[in-house]
Amino acid sequence: MENTAVVSREEWLAARLDLLEKEKELTRLRDELNAARRELPAVKVETDYVFDGPNGDTRLIDLFAGRSQLIIYHFMFDPAWEEGCTSCSFFVDHLAPLGHLHQRDTSLVAVSRAPFAKIQAFKARMGWDFPWLSSYGTSFNYDFGVTMDPAVTPVNYNYQDLATLQAKGFFYHEAGEQHGISVFTRDGDAVLHTYSTYGRGPEMPLGTYHLLDLTPLGRQEQGTEIGRFLHHDKYPAAPDYPAPATAPKTLTLVGEAHSHDSGGGCNCHS
Repeated sequence: MENTAVVSREEWLAARLDLLEKEKELTRLRDELNAARRELPAVKVETDYVFDGPNGDTRLIDLFAGRSQLIIYHFMFDPAWEEGCTSCSFFVDHLAPLGHLHQRDTSLVAVSRAPFAKIQAFKARMGWDFPWLSSYGTSFNYDFGVTMDPAVTPVNYNYQDLATLQAKGFFYHEAGEQHGISVFTRDGDAVLHTYSTYGRGPEMPLGTYHLLDLTPLGRQEQGTEIGRFLHHDKYPAAPDYPAPATAPKTLTLVGEAHSHDSGGGCNCHS
């Protein structure tokens, strides 16, 4: 690792303890943020949205499946596309069996604008088993800010209007499909919208990223957007790991030069 400083165990421990304090502070702040999120007020959903699914027409209230809470992942799948977005696919690859959510009185479904037949075919190809319905022909995606079409409704993504998005250089959000998460609860047959998050907000379930964040190489992305992943059925059957470098890699060692020799030995100093 060319940019990794190699130091004594004592120096490493001092740096690790400094970082640990920051990690603990982040945990405390995250707990406070989660508590504040739970205290957000709700808005009654006045539109009786009807989706297309395996059982035909399915109302929004039915997506709760009798539970108190509903999480919807807005999966980018334009009606003209033959397969779903690769980044959204990366996201749903992290959806574990939903029994743990169900045990906490919470349902999760994905919703896309593609017709249900396309969703069904792609879902079967990918081997997913979470509920996934179509909002095709409804205003649902537009109402919840995940399809941008100024001919239908003014562009507003992640609570930012078109001028703000353009000023920040977010031209991708000017038109087309976007991703996000929306959360609902219910009061009898009334559906209440409590929360939506977009952009990097839905990163929370992405265990791949959180594991990579623990490593020196990190996420290995260009910028902060999700990218450079494939649909999981397009990766090589066997992992194609990079071949070891033939030349020694020089590391930055505090106080002296350090390298691994080409014969497999190691000059590491404790």
